[in-house]
Amino acid sequence: MNDAFAYCAELVREADRDRYLTALFAPAEQRGALYGLYAFNAEVRRVRDAAREPLPGEIRLQWWTDVLEGGRREEAKANPVAAALLAAIEQHHLAAGVLLDLIEAHRFDLYDEPMTNLAALEAYARRTSSAVFALATQILGGEAAAAAESAGMAETVTRLVQAFPLHAARGQLYVPEEVLDRHKVTPHEVFAGRSSPRLNAALGDMRELARRHLAAAGGHIAVLPPAALPAFLPLAPLRASLGRLERSDAFAPAELPPWRRQWLIWRAARNPARIRA
Repeated sequence: MNDAFAYCAELVREADRDRYLTALFAPAEQRGALYGLYAFNAEVRRVRDAAREPLPGEIRLQWWTDVLEGGRREEAKANPVAAALLAAIEQHHLAAGVLLDLIEAHRFDLYDEPMTNLAALEAYARRTSSAVFALATQILGGEAAAAAESAGMAETVTRLVQAFPLHAARGQLYVPEEVLDRHKVTPHEVFAGRSSPRLNAALGDMRELARRHLAAAGGHIAVLPPAALPAFLPLAPLRASLGRLERSDAFAPAELPPWRRQWLIWRAARNPARIRA
């Protein structure tokens, strides 16, 4: 099992470096399970990138569904991410239903149906990113439903604004139509790659939404036991990332350099109030 956990750690280091770093602040005996969870999340989240077409993506997501429902045992044993995830589920009594719900929510990524409204976006975030925060907290021996819900929304919205050009190029619309309609932005303008003050205002609404949820998450995190903190350290770079996004074009979003992200995580590990400051 140590080999499976090591494989997952390397996968997370490449696919989700922030979470790779934050897991290092957890006790050594819990890191393997965290990396198993995070590797599974990375694998499911990037199915659209790997599959490119809905059918292969559906097949891959169905494989994970079968594994979590107790099928494909030999295949799961041979897959280091599946083996590590199943070990984490057993060791920490994680609810397979939450992971199945995460898979189901990510089916949305395979198609080009638009996100209709903020309620739909909140449901998507709750079933994906918020679930990961909650399960990571459980691995660390705690429970933090309110913090996880706000954290997931803050992370999801920030990621979607960051990935806006990629999604637009694919014909995907994660910025809710409700927000675009409010600023009189049409999907055609988005898919044509045309910046405008109206589009910038719509994305400004999204950034402000992320900031509100980040502030709410910070308030919840302030009263959590210190042992739960590593689960929420991926939030540390978000405020600075949102500032960069605010000063850049919608189709050329500026990113924080890796060294600064790492410094922000280290700083928040020493002082959790820095997550929202």
